[in-house]
Amino acid sequence: MFDPVIAPSGTLLGLLQRGRGDGTLHALAAPRAEALAALNQCVLNDPRHDWQVENRSLYYARLYLDLHGGLDAVDRHLFGAEDRFDTEESRTGLALAVLGHLASYGRRDALELLRRYAATGSNWAWALDELALRDDDQGLRALAVPVLARFPASPEGDAELASAVRDAFEPRPWRLWADDPREAIGARIRAAGEQGSFDRWQRQLRPSGPRPGWSVRAVFDWAQQGLERGTALHVPAARCLTAVAGPDDRPMIVEAARGGPDGARCAALHYLAEARDPVVLDLIEDAALSPDRTVADAAVSAFERMCGDEAVDRARGWVHRPDALGASAAGVLATRGGTRDTELVLGALRETVRAQGPDAPSLWALVDGAGRLGIVCAAPVLRHVYRETASSQLRGRTARALAATDPSYATGFAVECLWDCEETTREIAARHAETADVRVAERLRRLAADPAEEAEVQTAVRSRIGPDAGAV
Repeated sequence: MFDPVIAPSGTLLGLLQRGRGDGTLHALAAPRAEALAALNQCVLNDPRHDWQVENRSLYYARLYLDLHGGLDAVDRHLFGAEDRFDTEESRTGLALAVLGHLASYGRRDALELLRRYAATGSNWAWALDELALRDDDQGLRALAVPVLARFPASPEGDAELASAVRDAFEPRPWRLWADDPREAIGARIRAAGEQGSFDRWQRQLRPSGPRPGWSVRAVFDWAQQGLERGTALHVPAARCLTAVAGPDDRPMIVEAARGGPDGARCAALHYLAEARDPVVLDLIEDAALSPDRTVADAAVSAFERMCGDEAVDRARGWVHRPDALGASAAGVLATRGGTRDTELVLGALRETVRAQGPDAPSLWALVDGAGRLGIVCAAPVLRHVYRETASSQLRGRTARALAATDPSYATGFAVECLWDCEETTREIAARHAETADVRVAERLRRLAADPAEEAEVQTAVRSRIGPDAGAV
């Protein structure tokens, strides 16, 4: 999947792509045709950089409801010719999830689309999982024949069916079909389920985990062989070293960490970092300068796994480095430093945004650190990250940091956060938004009554609502 093109944050499309609460508020104020066009573009061209962790489906489904939007564009997207050639889940997953939420809100057209797609679409398993949560038994039983027709009555087809039954995210349809009295359906599903259970049992009897020879040298050789095959094994190799290494092996491990083959060096660095060996910080500093990217990255990763005071002390000396170890040191101070590190964390936050923009991966720890340390002077840069980042996860972390650092948060961003796509962001807003704003009072009541809302959000909402559930 290609990285999505995100529109500027000041446009309606850019707001909706980011999943910001202001996106919903602006869409409701915009001409309906314009708002629906932007909404359809988001749903049919997933704007998330990481679609597996960022939420958008409930956010877009609620907006379809508020705009009374039709689903013709979604229908064309799901059943177009491209569905036969591009079978990646990322092409249709967001649209199917939106339909699932709409079906739970009682939209019959969304339910019918899901049923049709489960019967004929390439990403049928996702559609079936959505239906498993929303459809009735009769609707699910009607899908047994078209779904089983996907699996030929052959050894290969039976094996594929067994995998589908075994790996199903929602088992309800398969359990219904297993009770079907027809031989071609019920008996076949039961046989597939038994085969899946047998396959799982076999895998448990034949573990495929690492089993190097039980010596330090053998573990190093195994790690090096894995690297030569293109598989980084230094983390599991470090765990193996923990099991087999004794005090007499320390000189060999230190020597490997200082200048051994790359695979062995990476494993040794991780092992010594986990053991909090006094020499490891010097070895990490040397390895971070290695021209080999694998070794340099392993050194940074090993440092980030250290949790002692000595790592924090060394981070104060490394934080000004212009390389990955310097960025890692800033993250360590943000997550484990004290008030004496406030200026260092603030400086790193400002420099990271200036040099790498509002979506830099290292911002996650720095934003958290600004909130944890209560750095009030960080509020302006945090507000910039909040507005501009394309990551709804990072925006949620920034909202939490603003709640701890920005006195204007309760009357500012907290209000729009009540409409945000991420439930954790809505929860923060529900706890902080100023209820003197009439929009806040009405939104809290709506979230409290919405059966699709997450329990944590509703708990936060009810902490702001009086016993009569009507006063805020």
